[in-house]
Amino acid sequence: MFESARRLIQRYNLIKSGEKIGIACSGGMDSMCLLHFLSSIKDEIGFSICVINVDHNLRETSKEDSEFVLNYCKQHDIAIYMYKVNAKKLAKDKGLSIESAAREMRYGIFNAIVNKGIVNKIALGHHESDQAETILLNIFRGAGLSGACGMEPMRDNRFIRPLLTTSKVDIRVYAEHNEVPYVEDETNANSDYSRNYVRNVVMPLIRSKWTNVDANIAQFGRLCKQDDEYIYSQINDNSIVYENNNTVKVPINYFAYPASIYTRVVRRALKNIGCAVDMEKKHYQIISGLALEGENGNRVTLPHKLKAIKEYNYITFTNRAEDKIVPEYPFTKGTTDIKGFGAIEVYMLRKWQVGEYDHLVDYNKIPKNAVWRSRKEGDMFTKFGGGTKSLKEYFIDKKVPTRLRDITPVLAVGNEILIVAGVEISDKVKIDENTKTAYGINVVKFL
Repeated sequence: MFESARRLIQRYNLIKSGEKIGIACSGGMDSMCLLHFLSSIKDEIGFSICVINVDHNLRETSKEDSEFVLNYCKQHDIAIYMYKVNAKKLAKDKGLSIESAAREMRYGIFNAIVNKGIVNKIALGHHESDQAETILLNIFRGAGLSGACGMEPMRDNRFIRPLLTTSKVDIRVYAEHNEVPYVEDETNANSDYSRNYVRNVVMPLIRSKWTNVDANIAQFGRLCKQDDEYIYSQINDNSIVYENNNTVKVPINYFAYPASIYTRVVRRALKNIGCAVDMEKKHYQIISGLALEGENGNRVTLPHKLKAIKEYNYITFTNRAEDKIVPEYPFTKGTTDIKGFGAIEVYMLRKWQVGEYDHLVDYNKIPKNAVWRSRKEGDMFTKFGGGTKSLKEYFIDKKVPTRLRDITPVLAVGNEILIVAGVEISDKVKIDENTKTAYGINVVKFL
């Protein structure tokens, strides 16, 4: 039974010996059959399992379904992790659909479980009909070739779908043959939800005309994936700048290429910072318009609080909360942690080499009342080599992005700026032939 699942596990090496697999189980037929199947082959491959149950609190019987899963696990001596979330509240707070909110909370839990090392991977019960529905939904939403690929057997090396090539008919036969117990989710009959509408209304009509449509749509998805992977292989994205784990800068010249290129550049960049959000054609058009026609500093908000900002020759994507430095920090030796920025390391030196530190300044030229702080109105800066101008004008000249100006620490005495951390020192604090003692300063950015 489930030979297609066995072949999929072997082909993509979904499960390795020694791994612990968390099985997402709601109590429905698909997830219960997945649980039963993986439990039956775990000794053969050499992996262990546990169950993860998430109650989205969307219906009155959800608690009973979770208790059903709990009792099954007790009877079969299977470890279980149970969670209860409020998907309706998240949907209201974030302006999401109930489906999107439930998915966000569910995957948030799954990711946390993997990140904590409780399991190596999460097994999901998606099957061939789910794949067909997903591909159609993506097409209906206006997705391109990547959306038409559908779901992957393994994503991010942590989510696996062993039943993805298994038909719903085979799952039903498996449940009957092995007497797998399960519960029915009454909301599956509610066609107000997009997926349920496709499942309950659209697919039955299509199947009445084309009996093998689920497998054919899934095959279409696999062919799309082959083409999509080829196009990705032709893209050179070496000019993308990864600022940190949640900010990436895409050069504007990429947006002069056809949409098939720049959309994939953006998608890959976002995926590499863990922000592979679902975006529609309209979002990419907005980003392209920002890149080609927007003014410096213009920004747009994208799904899931992602922001795109035009910053000189780049479009910067970030999902980082934009905090401002409020406290002041005295200038001292050692490490000073700067909230919202990173850290500044200060060393007192008798001997030094130019280039050994981010900044090198004269010990005697730093007043004892100097402080690290964020910029203020009226700040003035004398550039290294001479020439005084307002800090605002200096930031513009140096093309420091607007989003970074308030969170870049400056060393100041009153409105006199002595150091712009990580950028430049004032001419007034530079070392000279009379310098006996210096400060070496390194700037560690966490931005």
